Amino acid sequence: MRSIGFVFLVAMAFQVVEAQVPLVFRTGERPADSRLGELRNLNGYFPFTPVASAGEWPERQADIKRRILVSQGLWPEPQKTELNAVIHNRLEMDDYTIEAVYFESIPGHYVTGSLYRPNSGSGPFPVVLCPHGHWPDARFYDATEAKARQYIADGAERFESAARNHIQARCVQLARMGCVAFFYDTTGNCDSVQLGHRPTKSEHLDTREDWGFFGVQAELRLQNMMGLQTWNSIRAIDFLLQQPDIDSSRVGVTGASGGGTQSMIIAAIDERITAAMPCVMVSTAMQGGCTCENAPLMRIGQGNIDIAAAIAPRPLGITAADDWTRELQTKGYPQLKQLYEMLGHRNRLTAAFHTHFPHNYNHVNRTVMYSFFNRHFKLGFKEPVLEKDFKLLGKNELSVWNAQHPAPTEISVGDSHEIQLLKIATAENKRLMSSLVAGLEADPDSFQEAVGNGWRTILGRTIDQTGNVTFEALQTSDSNNVSITAGQLNHTEAAEQLPAVIVRQDTQQSRGVVVWVSANGKSGLWNGDSLIDPVSKLVKKGFTVLSADLFGQGEFVTEGETAEAQRMWYQRGANETWKRFAGYTYGYNHCLFARRTHDILTMLKYAHSIAKDTDVYLMGQGKIAGPLALAATSQAGTSVHKTVVDLKGFEFQSVDSVTDPMFVPGSVKYLDVAGLLSICAPNAVWVANLNNTEIPAAVFKAARAEDKLQFVDDVSVDLLFRSLKPIF
Repeated sequence: MRSIGFVFLVAMAFQVVEAQVPLVFRTGERPADSRLGELRNLNGYFPFTPVASAGEWPERQADIKRRILVSQGLWPEPQKTELNAVIHNRLEMDDYTIEAVYFESIPGHYVTGSLYRPNSGSGPFPVVLCPHGHWPDARFYDATEAKARQYIADGAERFESAARNHIQARCVQLARMGCVAFFYDTTGNCDSVQLGHRPTKSEHLDTREDWGFFGVQAELRLQNMMGLQTWNSIRAIDFLLQQPDIDSSRVGVTGASGGGTQSMIIAAIDERITAAMPCVMVSTAMQGGCTCENAPLMRIGQGNIDIAAAIAPRPLGITAADDWTRELQTKGYPQLKQLYEMLGHRNRLTAAFHTHFPHNYNHVNRTVMYSFFNRHFKLGFKEPVLEKDFKLLGKNELSVWNAQHPAPTEISVGDSHEIQLLKIATAENKRLMSSLVAGLEADPDSFQEAVGNGWRTILGRTIDQTGNVTFEALQTSDSNNVSITAGQLNHTEAAEQLPAVIVRQDTQQSRGVVVWVSANGKSGLWNGDSLIDPVSKLVKKGFTVLSADLFGQGEFVTEGETAEAQRMWYQRGANETWKRFAGYTYGYNHCLFARRTHDILTMLKYAHSIAKDTDVYLMGQGKIAGPLALAATSQAGTSVHKTVVDLKGFEFQSVDSVTDPMFVPGSVKYLDVAGLLSICAPNAVWVANLNNTEIPAAVFKAARAEDKLQFVDDVSVDLLFRSLKPIF
């Protein structure tokens, strides 16, 4: 921890304080910290987080929406390019029509599907999006005759055609009710042939250049398969609203299983959806097991009940089956009902609990859905609305690709297409960030809205969200009028506990509190049996120094363990790429960097309680401690008088593993360490060895805080004390 500049103090006549690094716990013991338990994962319990009043709901709703958007790389929203939509192969059925559709959600990337329309009337028609679930090749799916007959015998279906393909049944009936229904394929299914849905191997695309969706560089930029699917849904709404016969005030979405996940996601983030019915996915239990249903950051502090709730007070319909939703009636639904009642719209919530059927979107549940849209879109049908039989069609009739409209091939499919998609996403994010920086003088708030809220979502806690912090002193030693007290910092609400040490002068009143962050925890205050020179001098000059083992440091690690890698949770044996997706871990758990940032906020909160009328300073040196100190400063409001860091040239883009202790999903997207420093404005920060100084300088200037940002060559002892002026 001693930088080259610390040699400056060695020549000084200065008495060194001798003491050993104090231990808070006995050998083999660890703190009573909830984070040491099992990692959260998609199979956990996710109860709704209620609000106390209707007035609090908009803020909570905005938080849910922002976390979804950030997690999927859609914060801020990318530029919408030309759809270049093609509608062809119109099929005239008895009282509805079907057309083949494809359009470009991203240049060169096609969304494919079938568009069902009423064959009478001129509109404007309401429209219902129908996202694909995990039924294989659902638009073309044809169940066996034996299965179909069993569905009918069980009361799940009325007609063999619907029993063989419930997707077509849904779209046909909606069209017969006067709606336009658009069923679009999920990645790797039906006519969506450019990418596989769940890659078995993609290690060859985990590179610093030309990476794929499951590469580290993609994770650092929040480029993921779920984000692609959600963007396809956003562009599907754009496509539908471009049609001349669509009523933009009546836009619905419904799907089941993975289609239920996508239904609640798109409805939560896009206000153009006016009614949504996500089926057999809204649950406090299993949250969705596919990479198209998971993304880093998405379900930290929230789950599918919260996501569905974000639709409120717009109409919401939900269903349960004999699957992970079987307890919905008693876990989740009562809280949603309470929310809608609080908002004054109890009649906008519909629920059906047919838990004697397995995972499904059968006729029983479709009938509930028809009544839901009939009521909220004012379609005027007598209820219950019952299906009629229809002609089942196959791939030959419904495929969007034919001789006149050939399917993508060669570089437009597979690895080359995946690489190109992420190059487009990377370039677009660079354009967005450059635009925000260029517009700082005229509009500094937009930068903070985009980059600041991006980092706030990643880090997940501010000083205001840090609850009551206490210190339990366990042992004190004295040497040369310096007391060293070891004990436990307890953040009660979060059930977090830090082994900490407080070093202070016995004979004079404290001039301030210095929170010292180290790569080695509290042991970073020591060099052998002596306090390191700068800490010793700080104490002799009357400062109180507070340090602690951050999560994963020092006494958090028992003998035989290592702090060199983050813990991960994998799917089903982790024998394929998609099962090792980092989103299964970081979608439910804060990364180590965020957790350590929380610990620094805990220290800052306690430091203020003992600082009284003096100031609190934050020091961090090195490739671990420096970025952490910046992260804490960015979330500390006015709690830090001055921060002094030496980054030693660290950048998040240098991280090459999702298990690296410094891996932070989304960090590169939001301008890396330079972005982290930028959102510290207008706090006073002295920083050494930052590679990109232009962006922070521009942000601090726009905040009228140029004098608060100092770039220095090295954090020497001399500079450290100059930074504390006017005291020295």
